[in-house]
Amino acid sequence: MTSKEQETSRTLPHPLQPAQCTGEPLLRAEFPHTWRNAAGEEVTGVRAAVLCPQCDRGEPATDALLALFTLDRQLGEEELLALTDRIAAWVNTLRTKSVDIKHLDAEFEAWCRGELDGAEAAGSDDDTVS
Repeated sequence: MTSKEQETSRTLPHPLQPAQCTGEPLLRAEFPHTWRNAAGEEVTGVRAAVLCPQCDRGEPATDALLALFTLDRQLGEEELLALTDRIAAWVNTLRTKSVDIKHLDAEFEAWCRGELDGAEAAGSDDDTVS
């Protein structure tokens, strides 16, 4: 196990709500995270992410982890080892993701106009407001 994996915290009870929906999250992970600020300086902190069965599908590491949560039984020793490996793979995919600044700016502008819940905030090409 690497030092980064040792620093990762995995929590099951009462995870945060997923950012994209109101679904029930399955898992929350907190892990060290670094980024560069506007001045180019390295900033360190802790990033938290939740695993949502509705929002997070489509990434191979995430789908493999979600598959273990579909088991309707207690996990044996092999499944527990697989769970640990799959959580580590999921966290590694989260470490490589970054913010889409253009999308974030569009959401901020939509929020300023009071349209955050509208089609514009979701990045839709549809110009109509419901």
